[in-house]
Amino acid sequence: MASAFPVDYQQLFRALPENFLLIAPDAEATIVDNTDSHAAVSLKSRDEVVGKPLFEAYPATNEESAAIMQDSHEHVRQHLQPHTMPLIRYDLERPAAQGGGLQELYWQATHYPILDEQGRLQFILQRTQDVTEQHLAAREATRVAQELAETQQRNTFILENLPVMVWTNRADGTPDYYNPRWENFTGLTLAANAEWQETPGLIHPDDAERIATEVSQAVGAGHEYQLEFRLRRHDGQYRWVLARNVPRHNEQGELVMWVGSGTDIHDQKLLVQELLETNEQQALLSEQTYQAQRQAQYQRESLYDLFMQAPALISLARGPEHRHEFVNPPYQALFPGRELLGRSVAEVIPEAENQGFIAILDQVYQSGEPFFGQEVPFLVSDPQTGDSTERFFNVTYQPVRENGQVVGISHFSYDVTELVLARRALADFRSGAQ
Repeated sequence: MASAFPVDYQQLFRALPENFLLIAPDAEATIVDNTDSHAAVSLKSRDEVVGKPLFEAYPATNEESAAIMQDSHEHVRQHLQPHTMPLIRYDLERPAAQGGGLQELYWQATHYPILDEQGRLQFILQRTQDVTEQHLAAREATRVAQELAETQQRNTFILENLPVMVWTNRADGTPDYYNPRWENFTGLTLAANAEWQETPGLIHPDDAERIATEVSQAVGAGHEYQLEFRLRRHDGQYRWVLARNVPRHNEQGELVMWVGSGTDIHDQKLLVQELLETNEQQALLSEQTYQAQRQAQYQRESLYDLFMQAPALISLARGPEHRHEFVNPPYQALFPGRELLGRSVAEVIPEAENQGFIAILDQVYQSGEPFFGQEVPFLVSDPQTGDSTERFFNVTYQPVRENGQVVGISHFSYDVTELVLARRALADFRSGAQ
């Protein structure tokens, strides 16, 4: 029965609101027709492409893209089943009104078999979808995720290799993380450390009650606090430790975590006591020495800016040129008036090369082996006057790796100048007494 509404199926096909291309099943994939939407997207009129082989009308971006499309056509010819191609890139010329030039585009295409009444392949219908926006968004998300993962791995490496004990606590003060320095010092695992303040004997009995009270008051008030107490080392010896805990708040001002750090100050503490007991005249010098070291310890404020506030000289140098990527304030203060970031160590600290430190950095970078130095002398030059000042540091250079390759060096130095000078003063005093 004839329809009361005659339909022009070619006109209907061309008006379909998607990108369809009708192709003959021959080897050249001759174009039979396309929709208006396809013509608009491809930026070619129907008269320019109909009757031409597919790759003549629409040249492939490269041989790989052409092979992918040919394989899809062949799949439809052999199996008479739809086939969705892998994602391909096919750039198109921008309209002159948009500045011209090629536009990076990505497409998802599916080929459908059109069969006659006997089930023979009559046409191949190609449905093409522009997925550029989704693909670029996914690619960007992957890149950002990779950068975030690399940053997290790098920060974790630095945090776990700092020669200080570091931990974090929940808002109520209960610990939830310890770096390896803490675990190596105490000999306790993370699970055993979960309530370290309540672990019997971990804190010296003479200090335990005081510490519990001070921690409880500080956590209740939500303000930073510092403690000096004797902590049991893994070998059973109690060592004096200087610890500081800093609260971190979110944008709403709510306390979300605590960041803690601790340093073994046992030797300094004993040295101060020895100096005080040796001679009253040395007491002022001893106290100043100890206070200077304590003051350096008080610079850490939170995990977020732990490196900026660390009571030591910390820097990160990237590449074989040892170009400064990060310096904390104590490191910068050692070289006042010098622009360090983005510049190599040799470029801005020439005295480091003269004193052999560049050679040490080269050795760590090339070998991947860390360098440790105790009471290493360093002459700091004043660029204005040319005068030099001798300082002493306990130095650690650690290789920084990414994907298994050494890409830079982390530098941690603790200024022990006062300690060295105090020891010399003590030695001079004893020598004079004899």
